[in-house]
Amino acid sequence: MLLLAGCVGGDTNQALLEPRTIDVDAAAEPAGGVISSHIQQLQAQTGPSYVTLVVHEQQKRAGSKATGSPDALTSGSGFVVSNGIIMTAGHVAVKRGNSVDARASDGRIYAGKVIAVKPENDMALIKLRGFNAAAVTPSSNHCMQRGAPVFSLGKPHARNDTARIGSVNSMSFGRAVKYSGFGYPDAIELRLATKKGESGGPLFDDKGQLTGMLVSTLSDANGRPLNLAHAISTPALAQFLCSNTKCSTNWQQLSRQSQACPAT
Repeated sequence: MLLLAGCVGGDTNQALLEPRTIDVDAAAEPAGGVISSHIQQLQAQTGPSYVTLVVHEQQKRAGSKATGSPDALTSGSGFVVSNGIIMTAGHVAVKRGNSVDARASDGRIYAGKVIAVKPENDMALIKLRGFNAAAVTPSSNHCMQRGAPVFSLGKPHARNDTARIGSVNSMSFGRAVKYSGFGYPDAIELRLATKKGESGGPLFDDKGQLTGMLVSTLSDANGRPLNLAHAISTPALAQFLCSNTKCSTNWQQLSRQSQACPAT
C-alpha cells in the first residue's frame, strides 16, 4: 500500500475573500445516507471550526539574507480545538516555528505559527493571531461500530472544500505506519475517498462531534485509490493537545481514555 499525504499549494493573500462553500461527496459510501439527509445542517454546525492551511518555512532572523515571502512548503486542512489553536497533521505543519496562513469560513486569511509537532503520531498544533472561531466538540466516546457513518471536511488539491461522507471500517489498522519522517502507531480505518490536501482535516460522526483527524489516503502499489483512509483517534489528539496547551474539560477527559476499542 502507498500512503498519500498533504500537497503543496494554496492562496495566501491577506484579504477578505468570498465566504467558503463546501461541496458534498456522498457517492463513495452508501452507509453515509444517514448523514446525507442532513449534511447541510451538519456543515453549518461544524464548518466554522474548519480551516484550510498553507505552511511556509520559518522566516530568517532579522539581519540575515531574505528576499520576499518564503515559498509554501505544504498545504492541508485543520480544525479549531481551542481559542486560536488549530490541530492539523504533523506532515502538513512540518516543524515547529514554521509560519502558517489559515483560511477561515468567511474567506479571511489569518496568520500564525506552528507551536508543536509530534512526528511519531503525525500531529501538530498551530496558534493563529486574532482568530476566535468556535472550536469543535469532541465526542465523549471515541469508539465507533463498524459501518458507523462519518464525514470529513478538507480541501483536496486544486479543488473546492469538500465534505466527504463514508463509514468506519475498523477502529484499528493493526500496525504502525511510517512515511517521510512521520507516522503513527495505529489509526482508525475508514471507507472514505479522501485525496491529497485533506490531511489534517476533521472527522465527525452523525451528530457533528469530532471523532478523529485525517492523516492519509490509501492507494495500491500502482497508485490506484482504494477508497480507504486513516484517521488519528481523539484520545491521541487529546493527549497531545493537553500536553502542549490549556485544554477544556472534554479534552482532558478524552486524554485519559484508552485508545483501544472493543473488537466489532
